[in-house]
Amino acid sequence: MDRLKVNFLGKEFSNPLVAASGTFGFGREYSEFFDVSEIGGVCSKGLTLKPQPGNSGNRIWESPSGVINSIGLENPGVRSFLIKDLPYMNKLGTRVIVNYGAHSTEDFLEGIELLNKEELDFIELNISCPNVKEGGMAFCMDNKSAYDITKAVKEKSVHPIIVKLSPNAPSIVEVAKAVESAGADAVSLTNTFLAMAIDINKKKPVFDNVYAGLSGSAIKPIALRMVHQVAKEIEIPILSYGGVSNYMDALEFIMAGATLVGVGSAIFADPTVMIDIKKDLEEYLIRNNIDNISELIGIV
Repeated sequence: MDRLKVNFLGKEFSNPLVAASGTFGFGREYSEFFDVSEIGGVCSKGLTLKPQPGNSGNRIWESPSGVINSIGLENPGVRSFLIKDLPYMNKLGTRVIVNYGAHSTEDFLEGIELLNKEELDFIELNISCPNVKEGGMAFCMDNKSAYDITKAVKEKSVHPIIVKLSPNAPSIVEVAKAVESAGADAVSLTNTFLAMAIDINKKKPVFDNVYAGLSGSAIKPIALRMVHQVAKEIEIPILSYGGVSNYMDALEFIMAGATLVGVGSAIFADPTVMIDIKKDLEEYLIRNNIDNISELIGIV
């Protein structure tokens, strides 16, 4: 399967497919459906320093060609994760990416110090969390805040940092350039799109928080455009997300400039979808006489 091997920040991935954060747990459930070592990498459920119960009320709502979620970063906390879940992930036989977020610079750095002591491949820094000490605006929404938190984390972390960008920022390109200048090793995009649903029978918003995150096929064309725009403006590599459900979607993101391609919501409908995508990518490369998929990165 050498045709699918890619190099990302000096580490070899057997293929460019990564199970996206929040859709794959820590890999246990999906290990019942297929050998997880067959995919390039697994990104953990989003973690915070302390355990979080998540949001109240409805958490999932189906939308045409997509799904809206209001999970609210429900997670066991980084300390519990390091004891109970990371050892399991490190035995999956694939690259391990730990998604970590916080609501203050201090919590970011405390969590990074804990992660520094552990074996893992990358940290995906979730900067979409509200900065509670600066008025509640998410770190990702302001170029300076994104720069500051990335710089602080990079100075502390012994692991490579992939900064996860939000499409809800005023300019995702400018935020990408800001975190690159702060030392980010790579970026991932996009996070979910801010969305809403209304229960017409109850005549009220579906979610207690009113707004929630849209993912799935519906966002693919917009996410693809953003990846293409960002890839033209930065030098560091990209892990893309955004409605991938088949090999053609994955190829589009790679051609737009992504080195790795995350698969998320599609896993809910078909737990083995990444195995199908992997097989179809291999067949595409053979049909088109392409020696390695890296030849297609950023070709558009």
